[in-house]
Amino acid sequence: MDQEKTTFTCPFETYAYRRMPFGLCNASAIFQRCMLAIFHDMIKESVEVFMDDFSVFGDSFDKCLKNLDKMLQRCKDAHLVLNWEKCHFMVKEGIMLGYKVSSAGLEVDKA
Repeated sequence: MDQEKTTFTCPFETYAYRRMPFGLCNASAIFQRCMLAIFHDMIKESVEVFMDDFSVFGDSFDKCLKNLDKMLQRCKDAHLVLNWEKCHFMVKEGIMLGYKVSSAGLEVDKA
């Protein structure tokens, strides 16, 4: 089985794809490693990254703005290009990876 070839490790979990999400071998693992390298000091503190989904958070509006500014500056420094049509700023809740994320915590997205 090729499942072990599509396994990649994040700081706190190990994931395995059943199919490669990209056309290139190991593209997803390499991309995830790049994201973790770019945002290494921000993970779990102010940013969550899974593949090309970013979630920036803080315990106050001002802290969120500072964290967002730092994350966007890091993207600029790393020459990352964001799709602004897919960006949502300053929301109180949202859907990410099949979960509803809010101040109440995580809930499975019923949709």
